[in-house]
Order: sequence, then structure tokens, then C-alpha cells
Amino acid sequence: MSPSPAPAETGSIAIAATLRAAEIAALHARSDAPAWSVAAWSAQLAQPAVACLVHETASRIDGFIALAVAAGEAEVLMIAVDPPRRRRGIAGRLLSAALRAVRAKGARTCFLEVADDNAPARALYAAHGFREIGRRKGYYARSGDSVDALMLAASLNDMMPPRNMEPDL
Repeated sequence: MSPSPAPAETGSIAIAATLRAAEIAALHARSDAPAWSVAAWSAQLAQPAVACLVHETASRIDGFIALAVAAGEAEVLMIAVDPPRRRRGIAGRLLSAALRAVRAKGARTCFLEVADDNAPARALYAAHGFREIGRRKGYYARSGDSVDALMLAASLNDMMPPRNMEPDL
């Protein structure tokens, strides 16, 4: 039986600039292995086609989503929530805001990859309209074993229009 969700978070969502690269890298290191370095995050955030939204509570980043947008398509590069802050709706708020924002920028389809053994992430993506379109066998290494990567896509054509309260990428 999985633990009950904690109370929903009421933090804010904002666009991350390169000056937040160290905070994002630190959160990434706490939530995923192997994590990207500060230099890698700085380089990603400096790319014109890359956008990153952060969820903040009391001026502290507790979640982020990074996406690339080009030619009518978007790709979720990374989404992470600080482990003690999980199961509070942060990832769902970030994903919803990001999908509305990339749709406003002209993206009609969004792609991502997720480990086949990551049931919470798969449920989150399914709830946001993502469907499996492919599989990469043995893509993720897991302590001497490997796990398939599921390639997912969601059509953004039928999404509700962006709300004014969401960040403009």
C-alpha cells in the first residue's frame, strides 16, 4: 500500500533563469542519480529553446520542470521534486503549467521518456494525456540491471487555453 498524499502545496510557479542553475542542480542531485552539474544546467538554461519552471515555497525551489520547444513540438527534458516534498501535487502543478505554456508557444505535441519501473511518474503522465508511443529496451541502468524507457507523447491540441496566471515562457 502506498503512503497517503500529503496536503497540497500552495507555492508559486516561476520561470527559472541561469542564475538559479546551482539551486536546480542541487535539487536534481537530491532527487535523481546521476544528476546534471551546475555547468550543464547553466548551459541548458542559456539555450533559447529551453525553458525551466520552478515551484517555490518560501523562496526555496522544491520542484522544477525543464522543456525544449521547437517546430511545433515540446519535450520534457527533466522534472524533479525534492524527495521530502513529493506526493503534494507539485509535479502535477509544474507539468500542467508547462504544458499550457508550451501550447501557447505553438507546440501541438509534447514528448518525454520515463523509466518503465517509475509507477508514480507514469501515473502522473497518464493523467495529463500522455500515451506510450515506443520503448527503448534497457535504457536506464539500475545497479547491475537495466530498465526500459517508455517513450510517451501527448497531443496539446485539445488542452484548455493557457490561464493568465501561468508563467509566459
